[in-house]
Amino acid sequence: MREIVFDTETTGFDPSTGDRLVEIGCVEVENYLPTGKVFHQYVNPERDMPEGAFRIHGLSAEYLKGFPVFSEIYAGFIDFVGDAKLVAHNASFDMKFINWELKKVGHKVYDNNRAVDTLEIARRKFPGSPNTLDALCKRFSIDNSNRVKHGALLDAELLAEVYLELRGGRQRGLELGGPEKTMAVIGGAIQNAEQAFREARPHKALDAELARHDAFVATLGETALWNSFKKSS
Repeated sequence: MREIVFDTETTGFDPSTGDRLVEIGCVEVENYLPTGKVFHQYVNPERDMPEGAFRIHGLSAEYLKGFPVFSEIYAGFIDFVGDAKLVAHNASFDMKFINWELKKVGHKVYDNNRAVDTLEIARRKFPGSPNTLDALCKRFSIDNSNRVKHGALLDAELLAEVYLELRGGRQRGLELGGPEKTMAVIGGAIQNAEQAFREARPHKALDAELARHDAFVATLGETALWNSFKKSS
């Protein structure tokens, strides 16, 4: 099952009031495991950068002027996503901005039912607990020490690891590969691993064990179920 875990950075909270997308980061996962394929793009918002947004992601309007506008990069994003589901933390926010930008360039928008919201999954699994990306990284012992500021690609990579844990962890990648092989997750990739043949082990009780058992049964009396069974056999 192919899915795209993604994150966005923006100039604010609402595209309908003039806020714009400034960064997209995507990580491809198959059967909840990252494949190593990513899509990352900074976007020129063609507007100023509010101080509050700059403090969050550190992307200035001056820096972003050197990058293409959304109409010049959306085709690459669409191709990378393909027909996969879109996975995001607080997905309604990211989908709102992606769809606003797609609508502006005349492209068909994504159906919101296509999105998987990891925030909602986390809230169901851990009600009453903090469910920010940082909190979930801490819960699952995922190293997020490089996350000094928000960054779309780094956050998507961390979210891909969190998503795997929310869906059951790396054991999902373990499957039988035949009578003499099994599957092992090594360095994030599923690989065949040889399994040595093992002879069946004997499970016959020792004479001393049988004698102790008979002595115990003798103490149960004639009405004991075990003695009734021995008589009938």
